[in-house]
Order: sequence, then structure tokens, then C-alpha cells
Amino acid sequence: MSELPKTFDPAEIEQRWYAHWESTGQFRPDRPGAEPWTIVNPPPNVTGSLHIGHALDNTLQDILARHARLQGKDALWVVGTDHAGIATQMVVERQLNERQDKRTNYTREQFVEKVWTWKEESGGEITQQLRRLGCSMDWKNERFTMDEGFSKAVLKVFVDLHKEGLIYRDKRLVNWDPGLGTAISDLEVETREIKGSFWHLRYPLADGSGFIEVATTRPETMLADMAVAVNAADERYTHLVGKHVKLPITGRLIPIITDDHADPELGSGAVKITPGHDFNDFEVGKRAGIAAGAMLNMLDAKAQVVQVADGLIPDAFLGLTTAEARKAVVAQLKAEGFLIPHIDKDGVEHDAEPRTIQTPYGDRSGVVIEPWLTDQWYVDAATLAKPAIEAVRSGAIEIVPKTWEKTFFNWMENIQPWCVSRQLWWGHRIPAWFGPEKSHAGDLTADLSFHMSSDGPSQQVTYPMVFVAENENEAFEQAAEYYGVTADEIRTNSFDPMVSIFAPHVRRDQDVLDTWFSSALWPFATMGWPDSSSPSPRSRGEGRGEGQSQAPSSDTAPLPTSLRSATLSPEGERETLGGRYPNDVLISGFDILFFWDARMMMQGIHFMGDVPFKKLYLHGLVRAADGQKMSKSKGNVVNPLGLIDTYGADALRFFMAAMESQGRDIKMDEKRVEGYRNFATKLWNACRFAQANGIGASKTLDAPEATLAVNKWIIAETISTVQAVDLALADLRFDGAANAVYQFVWSRFCDWYLELIKPVLGQMDAPATGAEADETRAVAGWVIDQILVLLHPFMPFITEELWHAMGARENDLIVAKWPMADARSIDPEASKEIAWLIDLITGIRGARTELGIAPGVKMQLHVYSDDAGLRARFDRNTDALMRLARLDRTHFTRAVPGLTPDGGLGSEGPAVTVVVDAVSYKLPLEGVIDLDAERARLTKGIEAAAKERDALAGRLGNPSFVERAKPEAVEKARADHAEKAAEAERLTAALARLG
Repeated sequence: MSELPKTFDPAEIEQRWYAHWESTGQFRPDRPGAEPWTIVNPPPNVTGSLHIGHALDNTLQDILARHARLQGKDALWVVGTDHAGIATQMVVERQLNERQDKRTNYTREQFVEKVWTWKEESGGEITQQLRRLGCSMDWKNERFTMDEGFSKAVLKVFVDLHKEGLIYRDKRLVNWDPGLGTAISDLEVETREIKGSFWHLRYPLADGSGFIEVATTRPETMLADMAVAVNAADERYTHLVGKHVKLPITGRLIPIITDDHADPELGSGAVKITPGHDFNDFEVGKRAGIAAGAMLNMLDAKAQVVQVADGLIPDAFLGLTTAEARKAVVAQLKAEGFLIPHIDKDGVEHDAEPRTIQTPYGDRSGVVIEPWLTDQWYVDAATLAKPAIEAVRSGAIEIVPKTWEKTFFNWMENIQPWCVSRQLWWGHRIPAWFGPEKSHAGDLTADLSFHMSSDGPSQQVTYPMVFVAENENEAFEQAAEYYGVTADEIRTNSFDPMVSIFAPHVRRDQDVLDTWFSSALWPFATMGWPDSSSPSPRSRGEGRGEGQSQAPSSDTAPLPTSLRSATLSPEGERETLGGRYPNDVLISGFDILFFWDARMMMQGIHFMGDVPFKKLYLHGLVRAADGQKMSKSKGNVVNPLGLIDTYGADALRFFMAAMESQGRDIKMDEKRVEGYRNFATKLWNACRFAQANGIGASKTLDAPEATLAVNKWIIAETISTVQAVDLALADLRFDGAANAVYQFVWSRFCDWYLELIKPVLGQMDAPATGAEADETRAVAGWVIDQILVLLHPFMPFITEELWHAMGARENDLIVAKWPMADARSIDPEASKEIAWLIDLITGIRGARTELGIAPGVKMQLHVYSDDAGLRARFDRNTDALMRLARLDRTHFTRAVPGLTPDGGLGSEGPAVTVVVDAVSYKLPLEGVIDLDAERARLTKGIEAAAKERDALAGRLGNPSFVERAKPEAVEKARADHAEKAAEAERLTAALARLG
């Protein structure tokens, strides 16, 4: 046993113990024959740094991983980072710009090499920060989504899905970022409220018979309008359906069509339709029979106006930005009388009605996102979604909290094609090669379409024919077979169209895959699929770690037969992943349910024939203290590393767990983090007390034999806590598990048990000996061990330190044995006795506090009972009762008939009464306090509390306040009202006790 220092210093022990765990391989799955248990982390961006959301997400995962190890399972927590295509390319380009350099000064290969150099030198900072949080990840098997082996899996999945017709090329609208020159996902779009305008326009009927009115927030897009839609049920326009309008400025004739998208209750009921620049309009256009290839596209990749297919946009508008085009269009419409002015409430005329517009911005570029019509690669998500939907319905995947199922089903059953191509250089390059149709193989100018990215050298040349393969050789073999030439002839002309006009020119797709496409393979590609029979990394070059082969879990539930298809891998294929697939659980934020979680379901079921994980736990967001979402612009972002520096990782982790309540967001509260640091200090001091009193490490896993009621009681309380934690963790109720341990340690063990056993242990300078003292030391040591194991998943650093400080150990705490909740060790009678003692002491202390009796004043206690059993309880617990309740004598008196529980003592004088288990205990007050002064104090306090209570009640009863005030103000008023009501009730009860 090593003596603990007086001061608990988190920083020193955290660094020391993490280095020890990692260097000794404690995070590695290395328990042959044990049940495998697997979890994968949502791979953070390689450019990222630890934010408060990461802290929550990874704390919850680490709790489960450490808990699984303590249960004897062969736990594997897969760790890795995502190559983060857009973010990483931006970082490297920004570095080039700082040196007055740019990406386009290099070939694609040269630039990608620069990105790899940056990654090796600067990438992955977040992995060091995860270590500071205490994450017990398998760092020896760290993965990266651009690893050689992982990349091979990505290419295979793309090629196989293409062969099955589940990946295809199509012309559709995408979220286009003009700043980055690429399509982006919905998650990378940030919606902002912008002060904008709502313009009302007159579109003249082609036959000259009048006008139809439309309204828009984007008047510039009228240059590419292709229809006006009205609702078929709108009788105002029935006579116009089928007619045409002649667009102002362009003179284009467009039809008036019917579609339910037009709402008769909104505006004029008529809607301009620009299918090439609005997602809703795109669907309307398709329903109207307009092919995507025929939809007009008036913007280029930089969001500047270009000529459309019919050539009707006047030259004066070409080359304008959208903002410039908007001004020019409005000016011309106004000049020609096609702009309907807006009259405000004061009768003043304006060009447009002011509106707050929900405007999409690129979260990285900061520019307005344009819906843009372009050729991209798409996954048939609707087909892949069906087995995933069935997996959740059947229970093969359990979503926790269950309330998220409705959202999941709604999105999955209405899922749209998934755009998986991005116009970048960094990422998994799409394994597709384009060539001309056979009839034009010798004519390099035929059948070409162009897709321009933000830079000229990135020009994408797309031919009609596509050859998809995992590598260039296979693609050229396909092309050679199609064109009737040799693969060498294809290869010779693949990059230089001027070499020969007689052999077909085949060029690889310039685009890369969406990072969500590769991360969707995370649960099985990290395990070495499709090559390895065990989890093994494939780095850029040589592997970084050794694979582990484990027996499959016996309780792995196979996917329902209804989910299997002929395209899926057979049951035996899953054996090759060492029993690591399906993963046991996945933890993620609800915000990536569809971007990552659902896509892992789709790909996992399709390629592995089974679900990727058995449970999906969705946690909420960590919000600022006032409930607002954290953002840099608001200045309310909390740095978890700063909290770790101040309070320690254990305190932050425990805060995250204790506040994580299913289905609710977490409000950041630094005071609570500080409170959990105090909790750690309390445990530290409890172990110092134990050391000083000869209490050390337990020599048994089972509870020691006990004869004293207080020892039997703490054993029972320990077992009950184990049961509560077991049930909570089984249900993924992290708050329930954390709070169960907290209450047990702070209240029952530290505040009561250690105090109650002090008389048994004797004085530190004269420790007690004998059977009772030996028993108590053994029980106390066992309880401390149980506490350290229970608390370890939540607070790993301090518990490991205390584990070794309490005595010699065969193993580190991280691989100790989880407690068994053996109910046979519970003695109900002993538990009742100590519960009675605690209630009596608590009651006496409460009465003294309410009456303001000084702590140093010792009082007498009159017991109104003639029960022999109660007298025996007093005799067994006299020392503890006298010391903790600050009594000097007790008097047993036969029960008084008709005694009122409020304290009437008759001729014995004024007293305060405490009632426990229907027995009255009286504390005489004569000579202890000034009764008149105390009555006056309590009366005044009651009046003040009642006045504030009633004022708050009136405020809360005012609909104007409840509806108009900020939610946090209403919430505070309710909390204050409850507090004052409780205070008034407490003081009233205290006054009643005085009689």
C-alpha cells in the first residue's frame, strides 16, 4: 500500500496512467476464447480537433468499452480518422496560398502527394486529444479511410454496386458550392436567416389576353423558367391551364401546367417553375415530363450566368454573378412594367416585400449554395434502404431511444438518390473511365459533354461510354473488348488525344467519392474486408499493426431470412472478420443518423449479409448553458481540453455521463463539472481515511462474512448499486448508471458508512483490534474495491490510481473483474436497522438546523416507546447516534396515549418532535433556544417565502409572460416558484413543531 498524497492532482495521474495502459497493450483485444465485443468510433476528420460533441460521443463509447473489458469480454474499440475530402484539401490549399502558391500549379498526383505529406506531419491531432480524454482505443490497429486496404474495399463496393445497377450516372440537381467548385452533402449546408425580398411579377399570356402573377425570392432565375404551375383545384386558373406565357426579357414561351406543388392559399396560387435551379421545381418539371437533360441551366460552376440551350438570355446578363443578375433582372422588369410594386402598411410603394429568407450557405466556403443541374454519380438508396428498414422493424437493429424510429422510417421510406461524387482531387478517385461510343471512336470531338470545376486544368471530359473497374488494367481490358482493339492501344492513347485519331481515347473520371460513401464501410472495411480473415490495417505502404482472430460471438443474431438476397455474402463470409461483425453497438449523434448510421446499415447488410451493429444509440447535442446551440459566431463554444486542464478528464467524463439522458440535449454547466471534480476529491479523501485506519485492498471477490449490522448494510447497499448500474448500462441509460454510483459513493459510503464505523475502528493513534474491527476493515476494503471497479468506466484515471494505492494487485484495474450482484449476501433486517438509524439522525439534524441550534449544543432525546427491539437497536448503535446526532443522553418513556406527532409534550415543556417508523422522538428545547424569537423568525421567513411564491405564481399565470418571454426566463420562474413554495412549506412545518 502506497500512501496517497493529501492533494488529488488529476494532470499527473492522467498522463502517467494513459501512457502505462497504451504501452502495455491494455487496449488490445487479447483474450483468446473470450466473447468478442466490438464498437467502432465515428471517425473524426483528420483535420479536426476535439470539440465538446466529440467529448460526449467518445466518453459514452469508452464507458461501454471499459465495462465490456471488466466483464471479461474481448473488447475491441476500432479507432481511425476520416480523410475529410473537402476539409483536408482546403487546409493544404490554404497553406499553398500563404506561400503565394496554388493547387493548379501542380499535377493532380503532385498535389495529392502534398496532402499525404501534410497528413503525416500535421494530421491526426485529434487522436492525441482523444488520449487525453482517456479513450481506450486499439491504437495499434488505427485506421484511415485512405489506407491502402480500406481504399481497396471502397473500390470493390463501388464496382460491385455498379455491376448490380445500384450505382449509376445521372443528371440531377445537387447542392453546389461555387466557392469550392464541388457538390456537397446536406450536412455541409448551413442555413442562415437573411433579410431578403419577395418580388411579385407579371407574366404576360402569349395570346395577349392578360397576365398571370407569380412571386419569387430569386427573380434572376426567371431567365431559366420553363413553366408556371397552378393547382388543378384552383378554379381561378382552370381556363388558363394549357396556355402559354411569354417570359419577359427572354421571350421564351412556357406552358401553364397543373401540379399540387402550387398551393392556392399561398400568394397568387401560381408558381414559376425553374427545374434547373430549385429542388422542388426539379420534381415538378419531372412530373411535367421535362427530361433532366432538357432542363435549362443558367449558371456555371462559379455561379455566374451562362447562356442556356435555347440561347434566349440576352448577352447583357452573361457573366454576371447571381447578385448582379438579380439587380439587372429587377431593373428591367420594373422598366418594362412587369414588376408589381409592394404597398406597405403606410401606403408607401416598394419594389418588393421584405422577407426573412432561409438561405443555404456552405459551412466551409461561406458562400451561398446553388441548386445546380449537373452530371453526378448516384447510389440507388431506395433499393438499399429496404433491408435496413426491415432490420429495424424486425429488431435486428435496436434504435435507442426508440423515439428516433419514427424519424428513421420516415426518412428511409422517402429516401432520394444519393449523390456520391465530389469535384475534388483529394479522396477516393471514382473507378470509372469514359470513352466515346464505338461509332465515334476515331472522332475525338464527338459525343463530348463538359463539366467545369473551379479551375480550368480540372476540366472534366465525359464521354457516353463508361468502363467501371477496380483498376486501370481491368478498365482498359473492358474498353479494348468494346472497341475491338488491344488494351495497349487503349493505354497508349489514354492521356494524349493527339497521339492518334484511330484508337479510342479513354480517360479516367476526375471526381472523387463523397467521404460518407467510404465511411459507410467502416464496420467491416476496418476489419480487413474483403481480403483478410482478421482485423488488420492497410496503411499507405506497409501495414501498421497485427490482426486479431477471435471466435464469433454465440449470441450474434443472424439477419432475418427476409433480408437476405442472392447478392449478399454467405453466412460463412462473416466468420472471416474474427467474430467482429456485427459490431455490438454504435454510438453517434442523432445529426448523422442518415449521413452515416443509415448508410452503414445499407452497405453492411448488402455486402456482409448481416446488420453492421445490433444496437444504435443516438445521443443529443451539448448546448450552451442557456440552451442555445454552440457556435463560433455566438462565442459560446466550450473547449473540452480547457475543462480537462482545469478539472481533470475524470470530472468532464462523469459530467457527460451523468447528464446524458436518452432523448435530451445536454446543457453545458461548468459548475457541475467542478462538482464532479469535488466528487473525485471526496473519493480520494475516503481512501486516504481508509489507509490511515488500516483498510487496504480486498483479498476476496465475494463479500466478506459480516456480523455487524452496519457492515451487513453496506454490503447490501453495494449489491443494490451493482444491480442498478447493471440494469442502467444494459438499457444504455448512462445517467442512471452514473448517478447510482455517485449517490452510493457520496452519500451512503462516505457520508454514512465511514462515519458509522469510526467507533469500531478506534482512534488513528489507537486503532481498535478484535474481531469486529477486523471484520469492518475487511468489509470496507471490499466495498472500496467494488466502488473502484464500478466507477472505472466513468472515471478511469483516479480509480486506477486508487486501485494500486490501496494495496498490491495482480492486474491493473482496467482488466479487473466486474462485481457480481449476489443477492444472497443481503440481510434485510440489518438494512432496516441502519436505515432506521440514518433516518433518525437525519431527522434530528434537520430539526436542529431548522431551529438554528448551534452544532456544539448537545441535546437530550426522549423516546416514546416500550418496544424491546427498539431498545436493543439503541443499545447497538448508541455510540454512533450520540456522536452524529450530537446528543448527551437518551430517555426511554412508555408511549403517551394520544401523543400528537407535531410535538406536544404536555407538562414536559416545549420540544421538537421527530417521527421515524411511527415512533415519536422528542428533543426538549427549554434552555436551548429562545422560543419566542424562533417563532418570530420562522413566521417572518414563511411570510417572505409565501410572498415571493405568490408573485411568481401570478407571473406564471399570465399568458402574456409565458408566451412572449424567453424560454429560459419562463423555466427560471418555474424553478424559483417551486423553490419558494418548498421553502414556505418547510418553514411552516418547523413552526408547527414548536407548538
